[in-house]
Amino acid sequence: MSDKSVPARPTIDLRSFTPARVALGRTGASVPTKALLDFTLDHARARDAVHAAFDAPRLLADLGALGLAVTEARSQAVDRRDYLRRPDLGRRLELGSVEVLTRAASAPCQLALVIGDGLSAAAVHAHAAALVKRLLPLLAEGDAVALGQVVVASGARVALGDEIGAILGARMVVTLIGERPGLSAPDSLGAYLTFAPKPGRTDAERNCVSNIHEAGLSYDEAAFKIAWLVREGLARQVSGVALKDESADRAPRRIGTFPPDDRGQGPEIATS
Repeated sequence: MSDKSVPARPTIDLRSFTPARVALGRTGASVPTKALLDFTLDHARARDAVHAAFDAPRLLADLGALGLAVTEARSQAVDRRDYLRRPDLGRRLELGSVEVLTRAASAPCQLALVIGDGLSAAAVHAHAAALVKRLLPLLAEGDAVALGQVVVASGARVALGDEIGAILGARMVVTLIGERPGLSAPDSLGAYLTFAPKPGRTDAERNCVSNIHEAGLSYDEAAFKIAWLVREGLARQVSGVALKDESADRAPRRIGTFPPDDRGQGPEIATS
């Protein structure tokens, strides 16, 4: 056993490992002026991200440039104020969108992709199209995953993807959505995957790939994880707590085929 003492590292070194507010220093009984101003600016950016308008036409154009046919839908939340005060309205489709998607559902599909504004439209504007561009080739590799409808949804909460996936007859739905803005990341995108989507699914029944932004998970890393989870979820017919992300040390499995009457009948997952 060595008698050498471990040299103390100054606390300020922690700032090189995290964007969190650590080792800010002190001026009297308060933080330095610069730290206070930085906090105020980041807080303002987070609030702006929550209230920012969703530019659905821009996203439709970006996805169209990737060769995708996209359908537009919206939740029962009439406006942003309604959306923030009534989360339940963001989880259900308005009647007109139900009719549009029902007409668009030509045949059952393996995968539906939903892109919603969520709590940060800025995140969707900045990252959604770029992530989809990297995801598409991964889904097409080997035993390709058949991508069905792509839906851009306004006033969306995560669970809105479950209703959309059920209407479209998708075995799995991937919902890309703006995450709740934080003081270090007002434009973070999340991806939520649900096998056998239908209204009433719980958070325990879906997987999440989160923190997709410039200083977080890269597009390539996120796309690989999403594609792996999609393939594994389809192969095992599960998602959520029953499907662990082992993409770092496992190759994707083959999906195989399923009988027509098995569509949408994934196993229920017990939660406490």
